[in-house]
Amino acid sequence: MGYSIKTIAQKSGLSQYTLRYYEREGVLPVVARDEHGNRCFHDEDLELISLICCLKDTGMPIAEIKQFIALSREGVEALPDQRKLLQAHKLQIDEKIKFFQRFAQKIEHKIAYFASLEREAQEQAAKK
Repeated sequence: MGYSIKTIAQKSGLSQYTLRYYEREGVLPVVARDEHGNRCFHDEDLELISLICCLKDTGMPIAEIKQFIALSREGVEALPDQRKLLQAHKLQIDEKIKFFQRFAQKIEHKIAYFASLEREAQEQAAKK
């Protein structure tokens, strides 16, 4: 079953413009067309779009996503390169997680501090 670009845009959360841009730039491989020349997406396309969104949302640059997609078209001999690219990206994600965890701890400390100030103020108000 084929999906229109409008349906894929709704399912993926991407705009039709972004989907066309990804196709034009080679991020998304050329999409099949129906007899009227309209894009006809399939479940495999939707799964690939989901992966592209995952990579982009976790900070992978479009050029690297494009490289990853190009490698996927090269077959089995490119599997080690694909794995290395994903491993490097995963390390970057892990570093970002650690980076934000430090800030989260600081913010949690401040939340606890303000909660204690609120309790003290409420206790003072209750004594009056």
